[in-house]
Amino acid sequence: MARSPEEIQREINNAREALAGTLDQLVERANPKRIVDSGKKSVQDFLKSPKGRAVVAAVGGVVILLVARRINLSIKNHRDD
Repeated sequence: MARSPEEIQREINNAREALAGTLDQLVERANPKRIVDSGKKSVQDFLKSPKGRAVVAAVGGVVILLVARRINLSIKNHRDD
């Protein structure tokens, strides 16, 4: 059965509206401010979790050890001069 011009136009209009809605969703998802805010919240949530705190403590411990080693080597090299 052939479609009437009115039916075809209605389908085109429906498709256009659906595409416009999809485009609006994509624009919202790609909004740089929203992406930054979302990433910031994710990092804050992770750092508040027990796993995040353990990671921060481990990284802090490694940094302290590296700084102490560097100071120790610097003092040792300075004595040898």
